[in-house]
Amino acid sequence: MNKLLKIGGAIDLLNEWVGRITYWLVLLMVAVGVWNVLGRYIGRIIGTNLTSNSLIEIQWYLFDVVFLLGAAYALKYNEHVRVDIFYKGWSRRHQALANFLGNLLFLIPFSSLLIYYSWGTVANSWRIREISPDPGGLPRYPIKFAIILAFVLLILQGISEAIKNWNIYTSREDS
Repeated sequence: MNKLLKIGGAIDLLNEWVGRITYWLVLLMVAVGVWNVLGRYIGRIIGTNLTSNSLIEIQWYLFDVVFLLGAAYALKYNEHVRVDIFYKGWSRRHQALANFLGNLLFLIPFSSLLIYYSWGTVANSWRIREISPDPGGLPRYPIKFAIILAFVLLILQGISEAIKNWNIYTSREDS
């Protein structure tokens, strides 16, 4: 079990690193959004456009990356949405079993299916080097890859959580 816990720790470290990067991306996203708003109004006053479709799309892309890559980080810290009508009253051991089964039966299969069904679209986008149809728009293929990356990170974090929850469930103490 110690080897599995070390693997889980390595996965946790990876998603911690990705999560911390997303912190900074949130600040960058807000800064770009503020500039887009200010640039539009200041541009009207001075008679020149200070923003562009590219800046608007950068803001969208940053939001996408924060949302997608932040999912595994949120799972690591148990900050995802949970309907806990029964769960909150259970012992730590029974919660660990529910989490373990949820990861193995729902999270990992769902994420795997999402990767499977997204793969063709993402690969095609890379093959044709898809670009936004908007004037001055950005390439779309890199942001589409974020979908695959996000669910790979989510699967990895699901594996880490399953390992940790199995360890809690099989331990002798029931706290």
